[in-house]
Amino acid sequence: MKAITITEPGGPEVLTWTEVPDPVPGPGEVLIDVTASAVNRADLLQRQGFYDPPPGASPYPGLECSGHVAALGEGVTGWKVGQPVCALLSGGGYAEKVSVPAGQVLPVPDGVSVADAAALPEATATVWSNIFMGGGTATSSNVFTVARLRPAETLLVHGGASGIGTMAIQLAKAVGARVAVTAGGPQKLARCAELGADILIDYREQDFVEELRKATDGAGADVILDIIGAKYLDRNLRALAANGRLAVIGLQGGVKGELNLGMLLGKRGAVTATSLRGRPLQEKAAIVAAVREHVWPLIEAGTVKPVVDRVLPMPEAAAAHRTLESGAHVGKVLLVAPAGRR
Repeated sequence: MKAITITEPGGPEVLTWTEVPDPVPGPGEVLIDVTASAVNRADLLQRQGFYDPPPGASPYPGLECSGHVAALGEGVTGWKVGQPVCALLSGGGYAEKVSVPAGQVLPVPDGVSVADAAALPEATATVWSNIFMGGGTATSSNVFTVARLRPAETLLVHGGASGIGTMAIQLAKAVGARVAVTAGGPQKLARCAELGADILIDYREQDFVEELRKATDGAGADVILDIIGAKYLDRNLRALAANGRLAVIGLQGGVKGELNLGMLLGKRGAVTATSLRGRPLQEKAAIVAAVREHVWPLIEAGTVKPVVDRVLPMPEAAAAHRTLESGAHVGKVLLVAPAGRR
């Protein structure tokens, strides 16, 4: 098969479409003939040499894919060869084939094309596990977030026009929350409004803390989904409502910040930070099962939709990375395999 390989850490030009060995599904795995993959910011970090795949994962970039089941590993049930599926991956999506643990595979939702389904696994799993999931058991409680957004609460989403952001807006509105977003420029904010965002903040021109206070009569956000990290830490705390919950899922603004514990204590707030890629298989399977139970019906009803900015041939992954780096996109950028079945 062919896959996008990273010849050395560097810019988009190091992404090369080349011949590599075919993957073989091991016990408990599903082999997928890939139709499409989606570009995530983690892929850019991996290309630059800052985010290695977990041990045992495919060395090729790509944290999600869609396609058709090609083969089943020993002990796999519930799937059949030829079935259209999408999957959450630890790597390997930028390829013609990928092998993935069966617990991370999802059916393509009714009403969604096989290619567009590649835009769903990473965004839905990230958003649902960070701001909605609750409960858990003694052995799996760390799968579940403390954010637990509730109806009528206010959610602030940083990067509202991103793949994660566009999904977070739709899911939050579906559960009856009020949604505030930050995004760069009126065009992106307009797209966020189309998806249901109630409070629109241009981070280039406005102070999101002040704008959020105005829009909430001084209360602030009950939950904040943050992709920035250190740069926004202090302002996020100031933007939190009493009993607010801050979920950090990205570090675009740095890894080290000063946390005002007095402010956090006074607000009776909570700060969590999670990543999805390196979680144990059992935790990923629990998240994917929850997404299938709670999110897939919303997609099949048309309440929530994948937001796809553009589709490029997989050999042109470098152009897709440049698009993501420029910020000139709303939603997901997809890569379609040359021979992928639609």
